[in-house]
Amino acid sequence: MKHLHSGKVRDLYELPGGELLMVARDTISAYDFVLEPVIPDKGKILTQLSLWWFEQLADVVPNHVISTELPDGAPAEWAGRAVVVRRLEMVPVECVARGYLTGSGLKEYRRSGSVCGVPLPEGLVDGSKLPEPIFTPTTKAALGAHDEPMTFAEVVSAVGAEVAERLREVTVEIYRRGARLAAERGIIVADTKIELGWSPEGELVLADEVLTPDSSRFWPADRWAPGGPQPSFDKQFVRDWLTSAEAGWDRASGDPPPPLPPHIVERTRAKYIEAYERLTGRAFG
Repeated sequence: MKHLHSGKVRDLYELPGGELLMVARDTISAYDFVLEPVIPDKGKILTQLSLWWFEQLADVVPNHVISTELPDGAPAEWAGRAVVVRRLEMVPVECVARGYLTGSGLKEYRRSGSVCGVPLPEGLVDGSKLPEPIFTPTTKAALGAHDEPMTFAEVVSAVGAEVAERLREVTVEIYRRGARLAAERGIIVADTKIELGWSPEGELVLADEVLTPDSSRFWPADRWAPGGPQPSFDKQFVRDWLTSAEAGWDRASGDPPPPLPPHIVERTRAKYIEAYERLTGRAFG
């Protein structure tokens, strides 16, 4: 196997036949930093949850998975966190859909009354449900840099009108499908980010991960209360700790965040497992 790339949470290898092997590590990132220590089992949770979602979304868009079997020579500890996938030409846009207002979208709304050029009603607060899901793409920043919001017109300039419309259509439909299935299990999907790429045959393909606690905001439906931060089953829990007085980190300083204490590591792992088990109906482990 030839190592090609290491991202914030995944390593990519080229196999002898030209396929790719994607391996999810247990690292967690926030605010453009890879944090320490790792969250035990996180890579397996994300991989197994993504595989479940790929099955649920198969009629919406094809995905990049070829096999979940470990190839010859792969370390045994990669089992459950490694997937053989198709080689794609990735779309140069982060495709994001929002059904609720929070995070960077809320900040932009407070400044302009819109998110990524999409005007929204007056009077929305942190956690408000939007009238309908919206497409809020961003740039794809390099490791350590920050993704910047894009308007739909800017996406059209980057990829052309026909492709831009297809990206919006697929992203919003994945969000709608995911939000509907999650709602049946007591979870609100506030927003989600997906990765799309082109196959050699020109087919648009869903890649990387989908509807995980890393790429989405998951809120317990029975505790949803617009007007402030929501309880969550995702890494917002880690973000909130990093900006708390307990962490003592000045985000504006540019210094790396402090190590996560054991109780935050344990609670994060528990939240990821609960999200997996509630969504899939399967026990983790």
